[in-house]
Amino acid sequence: MDSNTSLLEAIRYFTDFENCRRFVMELRWADGSVKCPKCGATKVTWLANRRVWKCYAKHVSPTFSLKTGTIFEDSPIGLEKWLPAAWMLINCKNRVSSYELHRALRVTQKSAWFMLHRIRLAMQSRAFEKLGEEVEVDETFIGGKTRNMHKRKREEKITGTGGKDKTIVIGMVERGGEVRAFVVNDRRKRIIHQRVREHIEAGSAIFSDELKSYDGLEN
Repeated sequence: MDSNTSLLEAIRYFTDFENCRRFVMELRWADGSVKCPKCGATKVTWLANRRVWKCYAKHVSPTFSLKTGTIFEDSPIGLEKWLPAAWMLINCKNRVSSYELHRALRVTQKSAWFMLHRIRLAMQSRAFEKLGEEVEVDETFIGGKTRNMHKRKREEKITGTGGKDKTIVIGMVERGGEVRAFVVNDRRKRIIHQRVREHIEAGSAIFSDELKSYDGLEN
């Protein structure tokens, strides 16, 4: 599809699952060789009735779909909605609101907000796939060291101790692969868990420090 395609044409095009399948396959496996997201094996078979591939390597969950390991995976919304939403956000010159997406795709406004949030994250990281296998996660405070500041500047900028008045950045690195980092508002469990779910595939091994906010991720 090109930039001259209208939203209505995009919606009609992606109504056909085969068009969705070809489109996502080209995005995920540009060389034409479908790879298992769990082990990277190419010995897989497409099971048309179930719309999944079966990997012949011996590991847990040998079947996988187009959504497995992507930002779409933990959403019940079908690709026939996700792909027009992505097309709309990428091609629209002005900002797309959740209400606009809600009306265009006939999803709830809450679902539209969730979809826009996920797609924007994917655009920032330039990938629709999540990190997987072994992922290291950590967070840090970014800001000038007080000992390097002039007394007047220190009094202006530093109003507390520890991380107060500094920017919190969380970083994730897939061992042997991609690195992602972004600003968060705080280090509470709700924020940490939300970011992990957004960027890391379920079933991955996560390595972090002993910060209590990471507790419960095994669930």
